[in-house]
Amino acid sequence: MTSFHHLGLPETLLSAIEDLGFEKPSEIQLESIPLLLTEETDFIGLAQTGTGKTAAFGLPLLSYLEAQPAKHTQALILAPTRELCQQITEQMQAFAKNISGLNILSVYGGAAIQNQLRALKKPQQLIVATPGRLIDLMERKAVRLDRLSHVVLDEADEMLNFGFKEDIDRILQNSPPSRHTWLFSATLNPDLKRIVEEFMNDPQEVRLSRPNEVNRLIEHEYALVMPKNRTEALCRFLDSEPNMRGIVFCRTKMDTQKLADELGQRAYRSDALHGDLSQVQRDRVTNKFRRHELQVLIATDVAARGLDVQDLTHVFHLNIPDDFAYYTHRSGRTARAGKTGVSMALISPRDEFKVNQLSKKLQIQFKNRSIPDAKDILRGRIRNWTDQILNTDTGKKKNHKLLNEVLDQLEDVSREELVHRMLILEFQKLRAHSDKDLNAFSEKRHTPRFSGKPMAKGKKNFRSNRSAGPGGKSKNFKKRFRK
Repeated sequence: MTSFHHLGLPETLLSAIEDLGFEKPSEIQLESIPLLLTEETDFIGLAQTGTGKTAAFGLPLLSYLEAQPAKHTQALILAPTRELCQQITEQMQAFAKNISGLNILSVYGGAAIQNQLRALKKPQQLIVATPGRLIDLMERKAVRLDRLSHVVLDEADEMLNFGFKEDIDRILQNSPPSRHTWLFSATLNPDLKRIVEEFMNDPQEVRLSRPNEVNRLIEHEYALVMPKNRTEALCRFLDSEPNMRGIVFCRTKMDTQKLADELGQRAYRSDALHGDLSQVQRDRVTNKFRRHELQVLIATDVAARGLDVQDLTHVFHLNIPDDFAYYTHRSGRTARAGKTGVSMALISPRDEFKVNQLSKKLQIQFKNRSIPDAKDILRGRIRNWTDQILNTDTGKKKNHKLLNEVLDQLEDVSREELVHRMLILEFQKLRAHSDKDLNAFSEKRHTPRFSGKPMAKGKKNFRSNRSAGPGGKSKNFKKRFRK
């Protein structure tokens, strides 16, 4: 098994990686790190979200930086969102914890610019920034890019989707021509190819993904449900697997908030993430989700950009996005770091054709799932409850006095009666679900096809024209024919 020790990284970085618990490099790390360490070159790394790209560029980048006594900015990492800036900065600081005197600063919109201006008065060898805020700081003469040795464009395709094309051009134009540019992205669209041609010099390339390629560790499923029953169906799936943790994607901000309110009223640990939230509210929600205080996060596609949360078991789609690339990005939130995950679409029968289109376009197989009924949920929850009892660590020390008191109180209760009473208490905690079958049926099964046979007497042909006369031809047709 290839380890990080075989990639040529300095000991200061290897010890930090070991402390973080990283053992085996991912494929993009295995292909990129040795190349970037040994060749001072421009570089293109194409891989899906969640494959470990931050370490793939971050570890080699840190090996090039000079800490003391350097007093100028040597490297710049650009990212599309505030959340991604924060995550990259945290990870880079963790990698660099054994490098004395190296300062790393993240600057982004939505935060007080005065605090960032004060921080920039001190030497910052590495800056992680969103393009818009970096332009603001450049215009205030707070940031100088004239001595950069490296510029990294992370999630470059997403930065262009966010409308940062002109900002990226301006930043690269104001950095030294001698700098090395490393571009990491899931896809290489025409706009990115223009950046490569205009601002990069004969780049090396590592390509681990095709456009719209989906992580093969993800199971793709869909359930047919009428729109009015969609929330109840989602609740049943959440209740059927108590350890489930995921993101639910909605089309609009209004849908997102409405669903979050409905789940909140039903006492689910959930919250909404959408564009109408202030930055303070966004931070509160995302931090609660990372701390596992929430079971599900309800989000729009735009609001979830740059959100990097580990150990998600499920992604739910309450609509199939029109742009199939969005489905790839959504699904990629789960099944990270070699783990498996489920991407589940809750759709109406009339949208089933979109699942077929997705299957053909992305070359993935979808499994049709039935919505759990109340009995299935109850069995699953009780099974989980009994497992928790059996796996409870009783500890080495027992409170024998208290235990004997309880045993004395329950002396006249049989084992069967005791379990029965415990079950009744557990039933009362479970959310009540109706016995209604929420599964809708494919429209293909019910769509009548024209057979060519004459219809029974008294039945109206669905193609008949109200103005038709004898023989089935319309009066207007006869008038035109006479003319």
